[in-house]
Amino acid sequence: MASKKLKHIKKYIPLYIMMIPGLLYLLINNYLPMAGLVIAFKDVDYRKGIFGSDWIGFKNFEYLFSTEDAWVITRNTMGYNIAFIIINTCLSVFVAILLSEMVAKGAKRFYQSAILLPFLLSMVIIGYLGNAMMNTELGFLNKSILPLMGMDPVSWYMEPKLWVFILPIVYAWKEVGYLSIIYYSAVLGIDTEYYEAASLEGATKLQQIYYITVPLIKPVIYTMVLLSIGKIFRSDFGLFYHVPLNSGTLYSTTNVIDTYVYRGLMQLGDIGMSSAAGAYQAIVGFIFVLISNLVVKKTSPDNALF
Repeated sequence: MASKKLKHIKKYIPLYIMMIPGLLYLLINNYLPMAGLVIAFKDVDYRKGIFGSDWIGFKNFEYLFSTEDAWVITRNTMGYNIAFIIINTCLSVFVAILLSEMVAKGAKRFYQSAILLPFLLSMVIIGYLGNAMMNTELGFLNKSILPLMGMDPVSWYMEPKLWVFILPIVYAWKEVGYLSIIYYSAVLGIDTEYYEAASLEGATKLQQIYYITVPLIKPVIYTMVLLSIGKIFRSDFGLFYHVPLNSGTLYSTTNVIDTYVYRGLMQLGDIGMSSAAGAYQAIVGFIFVLISNLVVKKTSPDNALF
């Protein structure tokens, strides 16, 4: 029995060696920093050190939740992420199906590259592109588009209500290309015989998509949505910080947990409160993963993560 186990281990030694860099990265980047969670429960004094500082229990959390900021950042973080999940999933599946229906290979490659390009851009660059579009005096929208429509220039960076729409549009433009490639790969894995049989039965393209394509790529959709729900309490920092150009006027609709933690640390120097906000973010996000996975497990057990 022991010899069989030894042979089994020897057989997979190359795979174990290949796993080492990824496991080390996971340990260093994801697990070792968890020791810093203790900061959320301490009154940090750099003279005493982090672990030598006075223990204050949940006072950092009390300070966080005693202000309106906790409600605003929670509402914004969850609201935007729910919108991102719904919009990006629907658009990505739609684009993937369109790509699968294209016949010309050259055009298909071109569109794949074109929609994937925004995903490769840094949010800093996207912030500059957004400023080129929405600058009050020289922006493309105010100088070229709005005058053609007979509309007055808009102070984009002074209107919080507009960013409820601007941010989902920018995020969809950046992320849909990557997600659509994943769904496109899933669509390509569907056996063409299903479509041939449906065509013989007189099914239209829309009926084939509704009754064949979408049901067969549901496992991929479930997996991607669950992974997104796992990050429902985390936001793309660059999207909410660089794209609005850190405009204080827009904080009511652009301030999320990640930007709040950053500003609390860099501008206020309150490391305890920032750590408390980060801990709150991690705990609630973990709970959401468990709940969403439980729901999927009840409705479609084969598609649950665990």
